[in-house]
Amino acid sequence: MKYSGQVLPASLSDEEIVVRILHGEKNLYEILIRKFNLRLFRISMSIVNNDMEAEDIMQTTYLNAYLQLPNFQGNSSFGTWLTRILINESLLHKKQKIRSERFLTVHAGSEFHNETPLKGLMNNELKMMLEKAVSNLPEKYRLVFVIREIQEMSIQETMQVLDLAESNVKVRLNRAKQMLRSELSHYYKSSQLFEFNLLRCDRIVNRVLDKIESY
Repeated sequence: MKYSGQVLPASLSDEEIVVRILHGEKNLYEILIRKFNLRLFRISMSIVNNDMEAEDIMQTTYLNAYLQLPNFQGNSSFGTWLTRILINESLLHKKQKIRSERFLTVHAGSEFHNETPLKGLMNNELKMMLEKAVSNLPEKYRLVFVIREIQEMSIQETMQVLDLAESNVKVRLNRAKQMLRSELSHYYKSSQLFEFNLLRCDRIVNRVLDKIESY
């Protein structure tokens, strides 16, 4: 594992990296950001359905997680702990946005639409069809589907980040698949769903590290 000109042990765990960060090697946080960027982006997108808002939420999540690192107890994996923070931030953002839009609608007499095109994420017709189908799933099914099938997190991790029983996870996942199957048949799964390219990854890393430098 290479980092800033030095080689770190390939077997270094997330939790070991956290310990080293807490002992002053705060630039090692970049390793964790790059590792979890794709997961967090996909999960946040499944909630807010807006790529730029997802980026802002990710930045907030990483900063909040960094400030809370001393409180990380290791009761779950670092990735699960971080994902839970991301989901809470995404749900809070969505709730605030809906509240704001309702207020503006009432006071300005305007109509607002929540649907936002996912610019630049899909490169071919299949991915566009898949994205549309997944985005149209009800949130509780969409979130489980993205976490389990797209991000390939375990049932145990899904139960922890969503605070659901195993049976509920399975029921929601099966329901999501049923809703997608009529449109997409066996093409419902794609590793390129909600792509997170290097430019976007670098942008998140640089923003978060710049903020951390001020702490």
